[in-house]
Amino acid sequence: MARIIPSSLRPSLAISLAVIISAKGNGVVAHGGDHEMSKIVTGEWISDDPIDAILWIHILLMMLSFGIIFPTGMVLGIVRNRWHVPLQVLGTFIAVPAYFLGHLHKGRAFSHNVHASFANWLMLMLIVQIVFGIYLKFHITKGFHGKIRKVAVYGHGIVGKAMPVVAWVQMLFGGITALGFCRDDHLGQCLAHFIMGSAFIGYGIILTLMMLVGQAWLKRSGRSQEFFDSALIAAWGCVNTFTEHRWGGAWVANDIQHTTMGVIWWCAGLTGVWLSRKRDGAPKRNFVPGFVILLTGWAMSGHPQHLPLSTMVHVVFGYTLMAAGLARIIEVAFVLRDRATTEDGEANSFQYIAPFLLYASGFLFMGATEEQMQLISDAGITHVSYVLVLYSFAFLIFLFTNMLLHLYAINSSPPVPPKDIDSPNDAPARAPRLPRINGHNPSDSRQIRDAEEFELEGLMSEDDAGPESPSTLGRNNETRV
Repeated sequence: MARIIPSSLRPSLAISLAVIISAKGNGVVAHGGDHEMSKIVTGEWISDDPIDAILWIHILLMMLSFGIIFPTGMVLGIVRNRWHVPLQVLGTFIAVPAYFLGHLHKGRAFSHNVHASFANWLMLMLIVQIVFGIYLKFHITKGFHGKIRKVAVYGHGIVGKAMPVVAWVQMLFGGITALGFCRDDHLGQCLAHFIMGSAFIGYGIILTLMMLVGQAWLKRSGRSQEFFDSALIAAWGCVNTFTEHRWGGAWVANDIQHTTMGVIWWCAGLTGVWLSRKRDGAPKRNFVPGFVILLTGWAMSGHPQHLPLSTMVHVVFGYTLMAAGLARIIEVAFVLRDRATTEDGEANSFQYIAPFLLYASGFLFMGATEEQMQLISDAGITHVSYVLVLYSFAFLIFLFTNMLLHLYAINSSPPVPPKDIDSPNDAPARAPRLPRINGHNPSDSRQIRDAEEFELEGLMSEDDAGPESPSTLGRNNETRV
């Protein structure tokens, strides 16, 4: 594998290259195929050339389109905002040229890689989404088109909501390809770190979503948050129990620790499922998911490593995960006192701690592969600097997630009579409030606030109400816009 010579590697550049794998915007593309393949030494995966300006432009444009514009447009589409279509069109105009720039770059050459292959599937999803959107824009509802339209509405919603997840995977592939990592014997370890790290970040996003806009859905489900968490923990534990060791072979390295961690996960998960209901069948909260996270962090903090730097990063990762689990237990038992939400329905500031620490844990774990640790160690960078950079990425993703959920919440409330005027004589006068970004005045109704939710089937629930305009694109000029 081609390596960058440590003596010529500046610390700032080393950090940028190593942690770009863990960043959301790491969409390096190596679509060049056979161009300049002669630069790659036999047995290596990339050439020693630097990344040129064209490829950096590609990276930035893909970060902008798939990392920011499309997710924002997805949220605007769910709430039927009139800016949904213009924003998605803008993202498309940026993404298509950026895709071709990935084929035109010079500088560093890449051998055949998963990022180049997966890019075609991502662009195919984009094309399908465009076709759905254009068809729905015609508002044809009579005859056979009425049935096709229902399929198009479902497809448009599903593909649009799946695209951020697929784009995340592609960005990870891009960072891996840019550095020539995760080949041969390193593949298994890379898969474990990136899958588990992404799972921690995804879990943090789900907790943030449920905390801010998902309580109405959770109440309708008749289950507690811990029921779903524990069921997922049990399923994941079963998978880890039988996949962390090659059965029939010798037990090597950390096989025993990984397998026993899977065992404790499914044992604890089943216990959490059982404890998630009261005797009368009502949902009940419990400590199990938080305790499993805490126990997993303790186990990972003592995970044996080959490099001192890697040991320290894993220790910080373990402590961060332990803090997340402890914060979750305190939140359930003492802050909420086994309730689903606070009395006024607003999230307590303490409730943000556990989700954020899960974001940070995910980035720390994705940034702790053997090859990344070797690169950082050779550059003479301390674990303190590296951890701070990874925490910075966690803050950015945490911020962006909260911004998207805020955008959803302020645009999803149904219209209610304004309360800024005609107040009773005995009530103090209230100053007029600023309108929302879509031109409507906000409502402070607690019941409306409690009804806000973020659910995947939302795109179809309103469409079934009538045949007049059953699409996201067809609702762009409603009064809620």
